[in-house]
Amino acid sequence: GSSGINAEYGVKHRDSRRPSSWREANITRSKQEALQILQGFIDQINGGASFAELAKENSDCSSASRGGDLGFFGRGQMQKPFEEATFGLQIDEMSGPVITDSGVHIILRTG
Repeated sequence: GSSGINAEYGVKHRDSRRPSSWREANITRSKQEALQILQGFIDQINGGASFAELAKENSDCSSASRGGDLGFFGRGQMQKPFEEATFGLQIDEMSGPVITDSGVHIILRTG
């Protein structure tokens, strides 16, 4: 099965594989702080905010410029925890926090 089309919002921390992003050259927050930021994002989405708008402004991932859009990907292209979270989602469903080597993420299946 394919994963469909997904968007993500990522928060990096100092233990991330590459602790820098387009927003910050040197990320110093802890993983715990990154998870708190992610939870705030989830709360905003659940309150009716736009996933794409928030991702565009705040996500540490390079997909931010596209509103978090990852497009279409198949199995084996993403880190395992990320892939497993994605393949379990229904369309318009959002994952809980997903922890990978890159940071902490939330994934929204968009199609």
